[in-house]
Amino acid sequence: MDPIREKILKPSKETRQDILGKTLSYASIFLIVAVVLAIFLFVASKGIATFTENKASLVEFLTGTEWNPGANGPNGKPLVGALPMILGSFGVTFLAALFATPFAIGTALYMTELSSKRSQKFMQSVIELLVGIPSVVYGFIGLTVVVPFVRDHFGGSGYGILSGSFVLFVMVLPTITSMTVDSLRAVPKYYKSASLALGATEWQTIYRVLLRAAMPGIMTAIVFGMARAFGEALAVQMVIGNATLLPESLLSPASTLTSVLTMGIGNTVMGTVSNNALWSLALILLLMSLVFNLAVRFISRKGKM
Repeated sequence: MDPIREKILKPSKETRQDILGKTLSYASIFLIVAVVLAIFLFVASKGIATFTENKASLVEFLTGTEWNPGANGPNGKPLVGALPMILGSFGVTFLAALFATPFAIGTALYMTELSSKRSQKFMQSVIELLVGIPSVVYGFIGLTVVVPFVRDHFGGSGYGILSGSFVLFVMVLPTITSMTVDSLRAVPKYYKSASLALGATEWQTIYRVLLRAAMPGIMTAIVFGMARAFGEALAVQMVIGNATLLPESLLSPASTLTSVLTMGIGNTVMGTVSNNALWSLALILLLMSLVFNLAVRFISRKGKM
């Protein structure tokens, strides 16, 4: 072959680098998808064993109130009523989001519209510090501060959904605040300029223009905060009371899906009814994570429309 033709047809160094880069990218994508599918299939196979192998009733699992997987009920099926834990998880999650959202929006508005550059940097440092504090530290603070506060001012033992909500409120506040700040900064500047030019005051502009324009992003921030709260285990476990009973009020000891999992998974034997029941709780957590992600995608799509 002609040397010149051979040299022209030979792949260059840049071409080989491009092929290598694409190969690594596709391999990474394949690995991520494979890991996610493997996790989902593994948890699902373990979670459904409670109903396929141990013959537990799915309806009783979702609506029952007695949690004692090692024993059987009058119908001969395991007592795996997970309703108290499900309600406990949703209770602390929604209350924490309810407490945190006004503070997060107010902080975000201060950082984006009212504060100086120095104040913005200071508040950003505070938010980053809150993110970096380990869960066990939040749990200890809740145990020594929040629980006695609730006991002295609201009654009861101090352990319960209310205490767990207060702890989670502080934990999800940085997440909601940071994403709300990003949403407000993403609003085009001419929205504010046009509103002020039409005679609106600064607070009217914030309320009627900026917040409404950033609402899809704010809703996404709230959903992410709820997902963070729903999956929290250690801090909630230290203040909620860990009673697998249907909560009678916000002040009565309760439990969450994560708290029961962390306490029980190391004390059961793989393949037993008790272990399979815990995997069923883990499957609920996994499905709820999927629901939160779908909610974020739905909100984002609505925002684009």
